[in-house]
Amino acid sequence: MDDFGLLIDLHKHGNRQGPGSDTETLKAMSLAVIDPHKPLEIADVGCGTGASAILLAKHLNARITAIDFLPDFLDVLNARAKQFGVTEKITTSACSMDALPFAEDELDVIWSEGAIYNIGFEKGVSDWRRCLKPGGLLVASEITWITETRPSELENYWNIQYPEIGMASTKIRVLENHGYAPLAYFVLPEQCWLDEYYRPMEARFEEFLNANGNSEEAREVVAAEQREIELYETYKAYFSYGMYIAKKL
Repeated sequence: MDDFGLLIDLHKHGNRQGPGSDTETLKAMSLAVIDPHKPLEIADVGCGTGASAILLAKHLNARITAIDFLPDFLDVLNARAKQFGVTEKITTSACSMDALPFAEDELDVIWSEGAIYNIGFEKGVSDWRRCLKPGGLLVASEITWITETRPSELENYWNIQYPEIGMASTKIRVLENHGYAPLAYFVLPEQCWLDEYYRPMEARFEEFLNANGNSEEAREVVAAEQREIELYETYKAYFSYGMYIAKKL
């Protein structure tokens, strides 16, 4: 199994493939002032194994298209949707987030937690805008500096991993420049990283290594994840994910 396959194998067993929580998803729903009774067309872009899609389905009168380019993740999502009794509300689509399968002005809401970085924040908000109805909502979480200056070790790491990392003011300006009215922004708290993402992933390391023969490649995947966790625990005062909520003008 190559490195990419190993990453899929590690993360497909997680409830979330990035920082977040049901509490913060519900908070974003509230701040976006989404009417729970109005019929809605929603796309969850970069849905992973479906934590957000299932929560949206449980709380909203919506048809949700859950999009991820990894069929392994969608298989898990479909099983979980059946478990929670929301299969009639969720349709999965294995496609790339830079080629969304929607007509112009088709969607009421585009939701994307911890995934837009795959194509870059600016490209995402620019490309996806055509799919939203006028007045439609974009709700996306994006890794964000929360201080003006940072330790060089941290800055160097994230500038390599994701050069588009920036402060909230920069992200909000991007939204405004691409025809959105920003409505709300908040920072994901520490438990979204540790309790909901990193600790469950750490608990899977041993099983993951055993399942992959404790190979050098599998150990390298674990070491890279441990490095990221270590950096977060050391420098969590300087960065987090920000949740951005904006309306198409």
